Amino acid sequence: MRSLKSPTDAKMWLRANGISISDFARQNDLDLATTYQVLSGAKKGYRGKAHKAAVALGIKANPHDSPPW
Repeated sequence: MRSLKSPTDAKMWLRANGISISDFARQNDLDLATTYQVLSGAKKGYRGKAHKAAVALGIKANPHDSPPW
């Protein structure tokens, strides 16, 4: 399992790799506004579009990679 990032880490990773937030959202089929909200910490990624964005950004673990409880 890879280590999880904070929203700040995710923003720095995007910046370091020359990827705009809008390009990342488009490439990962994410809602742009929700992606910005996850990166700002306004949404925690508990469910729905925010969860999908948080997983794609590496802020949350992919539930399919975790062992079932």
